[in-house]
Parts: sequence; C-alpha cells; structure tokens
Amino acid sequence: MSRKQKNNVRTEAAKVVSVVMRQRGSLDTLLAEATKRIEQSEYGFLQEICYGTLRHFFSLQAHINQYLKKPLKDKDSDVLALLLTGAYQLSYMRVPDYAAINESVSAAVLLNKPWAKGLVNAVLRKVKDAQEPQLKPADKADHPLWLYKKIRAAWPDEAESIFAANNLKAPMTLRVNLSRLSREKYLEQLQRVEIDAEKTAFSEAGIQLCEAVDVERLPGFSEGDVSVQDEAAQLVAPLLELEPGLSVLDACAAPGGKTCHMLESVTELKVTALDCEEHRLQQLEENLQRLGVSAKTACVDAAQPQLWWEAINTGEQFDRILLDAPCSASGVIRRHPDIKLLRRETDIVALVETQTMLLEALWPLLKPGGKLLYTTCSILPEENEEVVASFLAKADDAMVSALDVEWNQTVSKVTKTAQPEKSAQSGCQLLPQQNGYDGFYFARLIKTAPPGKADSI
Repeated sequence: MSRKQKNNVRTEAAKVVSVVMRQRGSLDTLLAEATKRIEQSEYGFLQEICYGTLRHFFSLQAHINQYLKKPLKDKDSDVLALLLTGAYQLSYMRVPDYAAINESVSAAVLLNKPWAKGLVNAVLRKVKDAQEPQLKPADKADHPLWLYKKIRAAWPDEAESIFAANNLKAPMTLRVNLSRLSREKYLEQLQRVEIDAEKTAFSEAGIQLCEAVDVERLPGFSEGDVSVQDEAAQLVAPLLELEPGLSVLDACAAPGGKTCHMLESVTELKVTALDCEEHRLQQLEENLQRLGVSAKTACVDAAQPQLWWEAINTGEQFDRILLDAPCSASGVIRRHPDIKLLRRETDIVALVETQTMLLEALWPLLKPGGKLLYTTCSILPEENEEVVASFLAKADDAMVSALDVEWNQTVSKVTKTAQPEKSAQSGCQLLPQQNGYDGFYFARLIKTAPPGKADSI
C-alpha cells in the first residue's frame, strides 16, 4: 500500500465517521459510496477502521477529550473523526504507531485542514503514550448514556455481557438450504475448501464460521445452497408452525432472509411479502431468485391494509402472519455499530407507536385459529413484551401461544388485571452472545375468535 493510498483510505474513514457523528448517514451507505473512491483492495482496511471506531466511539472520544484544550467546532467534525480513527488504529489495530500517527497527520491536509496537522500529531502521540484512561462507566461500556441506562435497568445481571457482546465483531453464520442438502453435507463441502465451521446450537440449519469469508468462497452460494443469516433470525420460521398450503403474510419482509427460510422449510406455501422501501424489496426479490423460490411481493405500507389487502390477497385472511417489526435494533449493535450514534432515546417512543399500529392493523387479516409471530431485533422491554401486553389488553380475540423451546434464555411475563386468565408467558428474549446469536425477541399470538366473516379493516 503506497503512502498516497494510505492517506486516501484514512481520509475516507474520517469522512465516513464524521457524517455518522453528525447523524447524516448510515455506515453501510457511506461505506458503499466511499468504496468508489478507493482501490478495491483497500476496502477491508477502510471497513475495519470505520466499524471499529464506531464500536469504541465513546471510550475513544472520552480519551481524546483529555488532550484537547477546548472542544473542536462542529465544522471541524472531520478533524475529530480523524483523531478518533487514529486513536482506534493505535489502540486496537496492528498498525505501527508511526504509521497511524504520521498518515493521520498527512490526512489532515487531504481534508483541507492543514492547520490541524500539529493538533493531530500532538493528540495521537499522547494517546500512544497514555496509560489506561479513567472513563465513566457509560463511556467505558462504549454506549450512549441513555442506552447504557436502559440496558442496565432492563438487564441488571446481564448488562456487562451485553455491552461486551455489542463491542465485538459478530460471527458469520450461515443457513443451509435443507431442501437441497443436509447441514452435515454442507459442512463437508466447507471442509473441502478449507473453511472452518461448526454447527449452531439451536438452529437445525445453522452453521457458524470460525472466520468470516467472502460469500463467493462459499460452495453453492450462487446456486442457493446456503444463505448468510444470524442464528436468532433462523429460529423465526420454525416458530410459525408452517404446513403445506398455508397462506402466509410476511409484513416487513425485506431483505427477505426469513421469507426465503419459510419457503425453503415447507413446500406449497402461499407467501405474500411486503416492504415499504422499493430498493429493499428489490433485495428480497434477488434473494428469492437466487434460492429458486417464489412469493407474491408488493411495495406497500403494511400498516395500511385498507390500501392493499383487497388487491393483493383478494380480501382473504392469512393462516400465518410474521410481523418482524421496525425497532431500535438494539440487539444487533455489533453488526451495525452506527446505531449507537444514529439512534436517539426519543426514537423509542415513535418506534413503539409504529409497532403497536402494525399489530393492530394486521390482526384483522389473520384467520380465526391463525397465528401471528411478533419479532424484533431489540432487547428493550418497551418494544417487546410491553407492546405485546398492551395489545393483549385491548384485543379480546388474542391469546398468547406459548413457545416451548430449549433456547429460551429469558422469558418475559405479561400480567393482565382485566382478564387474568389470559396472563401468560408473552415470549422469549435472546440477548446478544459474544460468540453466538444476536439479540432477538419472539412472541406468538393465536386468534381465538369463532369462525365467521373477516374482520372489518
């Protein structure tokens, strides 16, 4: 890697982190744009700096602040980002100290901030020479204060392990297409191409790689033999208790991992997959095509069935509904560390409103005796059991369908004073594991209304 290339990569990293800091873009989108401006061979280096800096943003920022005489101005957020990315290289990467410092100093010029060369040099040298900094608990945990407090309150005994898991790289987990071959056969194929892997503990289709690889190295990937999907997400399809011929609605389906898993698991399913974002729905359709399965797809707002139900499903109710609701994504922070900076505490209230609205809008579309599975990749109770409890308190025809599973890590309970006979275990909460699955919530509801005409919507 030439000196010029290193400067370009570090400059791009500072630009990406700066935009995320200002809450003006997501990490994945910004990295995709940045890759157009660097050599393809440099992408791994860029990705490591950006992901790592955002994982450890709060501790790095607290450390750097000790050496700044005064805070940098908002217009110099790129300089702060350069300091953060430089500090990350010094603290966490196998980059020679002189390279991390000198190339960061040179990158200040490429950011059109030549005045910052001395500042970058001085601060990073102090970071290099410093002992372990004394940080506040939230900064040391590398979480924003509001989220740190929420996790502490919800999971006092598990909080430290949650913080630790969130700050590590997530493992790469595969879902074998069992309609094509067995997990054992695919493990043999991986062994032949020298990719080390092991079975997941709870998903019968899951394989966890010892080290992440490019999907192009995976045997049979383009032919649909395997997909990339976290183990927790792989537990969704079995909980729907699918049977051939059932009509299934996947209400917030993109990018389609759970949709495809359903279709791999059971033949002759009639699946309708919705999403409100066209580009994400396109990803779903590409996944369906790669796996050789089919579903009815539509770009609509699932919360407004009065606009699409008749046209898409001719007013027929569904046997099963999967509502993988929009959420804080607090259970998948290790995969998306920019969540720590992009998500605000005020977002939770709005998300709960959306989750509740979706549940109430989709419930009339479920047949009597049908089952709705409510899931999120959140670990916050207000998005999970509290949403389910609120819905049950208002729905006379809804009951909890107990989840009798061996992987139930934490069971949340719902107390309903008006109808105590409906009190039950509301669902299962998985917490992120340091070398395992993501954080995920599951609650299955069954419709108890007697057979009759479809509910009005």
